[in-house]
Amino acid sequence: LHSTERSCLLRELHRFESIAIAQEKLEVAPPSPGQLRHVFFHNALPFVGFGFLDNAIMIAAGTQIELSIGVVLGISTMAGKYCEIQNNLFLFSCSSSLAGYVEALASRLGLSIPDLTPKQADMWQTRLSAHLGKAIGVTIGCILGMFPLLFFGEEEEKLEEK
Repeated sequence: LHSTERSCLLRELHRFESIAIAQEKLEVAPPSPGQLRHVFFHNALPFVGFGFLDNAIMIAAGTQIELSIGVVLGISTMAGKYCEIQNNLFLFSCSSSLAGYVEALASRLGLSIPDLTPKQADMWQTRLSAHLGKAIGVTIGCILGMFPLLFFGEEEEKLEEK
């Protein structure tokens, strides 16, 4: 940073520190229901995307990997399930790496950060709202991510005809 940028940053840090000290002395009201809804959606939307990608990738790629390894190696169903578990761990790590992109897309779509004080952000109501948002978001995303199952019925019918 240049000297002017450093001095500007230092000035802002001092200002933020004085605000934080003043807030420590004041009694902070709990977040309003509107703020809690904002926290809920702020946490839920990226997890909808994560759950969708995670489940869609696991179903589509996991099934293909299991079928290809099972056919090539001629392994039993039990060994195939072990391979499926290993594939799911690998695919989960792949979809986890996509989580950053999902969050970046959510912020580009205008999902702003909730306007809370540090004390409000640390209150149990806010944490509960955030955790519920994540849990419900990933659940909805996983349900939506099951769409590849719609295409597996056609493949089984084609195999039966052959």
